Amino acid sequence: MFAVEVRDHVMIAHSLPSPVFGPAQGMHGATFVVDAAFYTADLDENGLVVDIGLVTEALAQTLAPLRYTNLDEVPAFKGKITTTEFLCHHIWEQLRDVAKTRGLGDKGRLKRIRVQLHESHVARGWYEADL
Repeated sequence: MFAVEVRDHVMIAHSLPSPVFGPAQGMHGATFVVDAAFYTADLDENGLVVDIGLVTEALAQTLAPLRYTNLDEVPAFKGKITTTEFLCHHIWEQLRDVAKTRGLGDKGRLKRIRVQLHESHVARGWYEADL
């Protein structure tokens, strides 16, 4: 597999309302570094996996509604615990939808996407799946 990975970041606020999260049950902020990797089995005629500009823009547009937002107030997340893993899947779904509807310069060759959220320099989570 070939891959191209792009990076952005997002600052959010949220609470994790379950005793398993200890002090994180209360409202707190987080700054996530977000990596999105796009995989193809082969390169196109120009030696590319995807158009880096398009995937950078797609990631930025996906993160835009989350930036500086209290996730507890996002209607789509009502009743959900917005863990790192949950957010990885949400972002993955958004990128998948962009790939399927607008394309990412891959001409239908895109096979897989992986989204990683780095909570800190020592902890990260991710979701990856085939399209």
